[in-house]
Amino acid sequence: MKRAAGAGITTAVLVATAVGCGSIDGLLPGGGGQELEGQTVTVAGVWTDAEQHNFQKVLDAFSAKTGAKVKFVSTGDDFSKVVGSKIAGGNAPDVAMVPQVGVLLQFARKGWLMPLSLRVGTTVAAHYAPIWRSYGTVSRIYYGLYVKATDKSTVWYRTDAFARADVRPPKTFDEMVKVAKTLNESGLGGFAVGGRDGWTLTDWFENIYLSQAGPDKYDKLARHDVKWTDPTVVTALTTFGKLFTQDGVVAGGAGASLKTDFPTSVRRVFGDDAGASMVYEGDFVGAVVSGDLKKKVGEDAKMFHFPPVAGGKAPFVGGGDAAVVLRAGKNRKAAMKLVEYLATPEAATVWAKQGGFLSPNRGVKPEAYHDPTTRALAAALIKAGDGVRFDMSDQAPAAFGGTAGAGEWKILQDFLLTPTDAEGTAKKLEDAASDAYRD
Repeated sequence: MKRAAGAGITTAVLVATAVGCGSIDGLLPGGGGQELEGQTVTVAGVWTDAEQHNFQKVLDAFSAKTGAKVKFVSTGDDFSKVVGSKIAGGNAPDVAMVPQVGVLLQFARKGWLMPLSLRVGTTVAAHYAPIWRSYGTVSRIYYGLYVKATDKSTVWYRTDAFARADVRPPKTFDEMVKVAKTLNESGLGGFAVGGRDGWTLTDWFENIYLSQAGPDKYDKLARHDVKWTDPTVVTALTTFGKLFTQDGVVAGGAGASLKTDFPTSVRRVFGDDAGASMVYEGDFVGAVVSGDLKKKVGEDAKMFHFPPVAGGKAPFVGGGDAAVVLRAGKNRKAAMKLVEYLATPEAATVWAKQGGFLSPNRGVKPEAYHDPTTRALAAALIKAGDGVRFDMSDQAPAAFGGTAGAGEWKILQDFLLTPTDAEGTAKKLEDAASDAYRD
């Protein structure tokens, strides 16, 4: 499954002059009126807890502007199955916030998606780097607006734990392992790993792989032009597995990790009953820290960039959620109005003020972000432009890279139980990938 951009980007550039440097207000649905009064838009997405609460603020702003009511439904991690079953049952949401490129491709090729409006295209052309439109484009048709981006190359840590152990953010992967051991010796474990959620394990692997193997190999593996039995995969799995075979690096080892979901892994670092000092995950950790745990990002919690591995370059793995309009939805007109609003700097600014959010929209002013740490992350994302490598598992077919209890998620969870069998795990990954990419 390969994405196609081409003419989709060209079209956006040609119509960019419709926006130019003028006010974006003319693109807002209804021009500030109440044209959708009495209508309801249903939105489905994976978010829960703090992330769902923060997104609701954006939906509330849309409601205030247009008069529409917006209902959010959380799908959990089985996004494609839940949305697919709702479509089959005649209860499709109007808008879906697709968390993976591979799922967007799947939905588009099944004919489930509406092409986005010209108004969305003009806004994106004015405010986004072209790479973000390309990830939402299938066979030259623009289906998915990336409204939320993530920097998945961040490691978050307790500042008091680092101070007590007298350690500083590491510059290399090997140094990071040593820091974890030192933190453990000081009385608080190294990493909390949310292995119960398989997607966290794919993120670990992708950062290691991108740094060790380089961007060209990364792109080829993402397209399955390179097999998962390639020596570069075995090397990355070996590096990953060593984290769980060294005392003190991962708090509780593989057993505890497989019982820990992502939110819990963050709580185990920044909660009042902390058992670890660091947690690797994306910038959205900040939303849990400041929202659920009521701690201060930049004071109680800080982050450092995922360090380079074995002499490679520091990785920059990104991700994102794309808003799509479903053909089977009951209110497609209002749904498209919502997506048009989500494309604007105004909507992204509402979200940015809540924390735990990054926007690929260049129109968002730096001061809109919740704290200096998030502000710096947003600036790095915008600066990276087309150089960001999108989350590999998100580019894969959902059966391989986006399904709980199956494919890459399950195989990497099993790997934690025997983290020395890198070659056997690589073969299992290749077998699963071959089946998924063939379908």
